Amino acid sequence: MNYELREMLPNDGARVLEIFRQGVDSGIATFETEVPTVEAWDMEYFNACRWVLENENNEIVGWCALKLVSKRECYKGVAEVSIYFDKDYQGKGLGSVLLKKMILDSEDHGFWTLQTNIFPENEMSIKFHQKNGFRIVGVRKKIGKLNGEWKDLIMFEKRSEII
Repeated sequence: MNYELREMLPNDGARVLEIFRQGVDSGIATFETEVPTVEAWDMEYFNACRWVLENENNEIVGWCALKLVSKRECYKGVAEVSIYFDKDYQGKGLGSVLLKKMILDSEDHGFWTLQTNIFPENEMSIKFHQKNGFRIVGVRKKIGKLNGEWKDLIMFEKRSEII
């Protein structure tokens, strides 16, 4: 099967959120319990460094984007990575293509640190991020509740080697 990597376009929002809903429904991908509107999602993520991967039928099967971690000037080069794949396309090695492109793009936009927080039970995501150069910087114990249950997060980061 052939795949195309391309920048996310404004009209991709519905499919991006459909894939995000799968992450919400999984219970191991996000603290979110509701899928935002396209407008709310768009306001939350950095305007650049948004990428999608399409299959040969031009259907988006995965996406990635960055959220700024703070509006403070000293953190302007630090962003949180979001990467999601349709459940039928997970574990096929496609995520590395998407993430590597976003990492290069993030450096072009001045980001020096990318971070992500992953539930310990999301072993596939943990292995994926480690394979792509992210290192564990700590565990945040009982940092938040999901459906009434306290959850830990493993915090990962990747430092740019050029910035």
